[in-house]
Amino acid sequence: MNGISLYRIGALALRYLYLLRSSRVRIIELAYWPTVQMILWGFITRYLAGHSDVLSQATGLLLAGVLLWDILFRSQLGLSVVFFEELHARNLAQLLISPLQPIELILALMSISLVRTLLGVGIAILLAIPFYDFNLFGLGLPLAGFFLNLLLMGWAIGLLVSALVLRYGMGAESIAWAAIFALAPLCGIYYPVATLPGWLQPLSWALPASYVFEGMRAVLLEHAARLDYLLYALLLNAGYLGLGIRVFLATVHQARERGSLLQSGE
Repeated sequence: MNGISLYRIGALALRYLYLLRSSRVRIIELAYWPTVQMILWGFITRYLAGHSDVLSQATGLLLAGVLLWDILFRSQLGLSVVFFEELHARNLAQLLISPLQPIELILALMSISLVRTLLGVGIAILLAIPFYDFNLFGLGLPLAGFFLNLLLMGWAIGLLVSALVLRYGMGAESIAWAAIFALAPLCGIYYPVATLPGWLQPLSWALPASYVFEGMRAVLLEHAARLDYLLYALLLNAGYLGLGIRVFLATVHQARERGSLLQSGE
């Protein structure tokens, strides 16, 4: 058995360096995740430091935020990742030459996304009761509105991401993970929208999730159900989901015309 060669180690490391240098996407990803985390936790710290009266309820606020955020995260991934599995398996062309209509594919993806979200988040919600003595169901009836709106927003993002991957190939698959986290600092998961700089607040209010998390804090801190927030979120979701469906259907149609469905696994 030959000894360890620094030359071979250096040659292989140099190869990986060349791969990294040749892809701007990889370089951006290196800085992307730390930057998102820094922004998110920076705003959390800023909010808690300026509201000492909230600290006594911080556990409930943070746990509720995490669990509700996971509904959005899981619903988006539950749709897009299942769609990516069809692309990896090169099965999309077979599906679309069958009597299956693209809108039926969308409805099936939404259905499995709902199941995956209920299973994943449901277990976490139940475990939070004995572990932290926190019951998310204590939010009452508004929880149903929160769940619905986060689910719809996740589906809208999932359809848009799936359309991008279908159009540009599996190289864009990382968007499925990056897109949802890029929105996290803007959604006010752990802090009010007012914590954001003034120029970011209009962007935040354009997201349905921002109304959900503001409504969550209203229930926990003020014991008030903000039905207006739920309505605003529902109206925005109707627009975004409609856009997601149209973009997805248009992308499938274009892929059919280009004959690129058979190459979708590349």
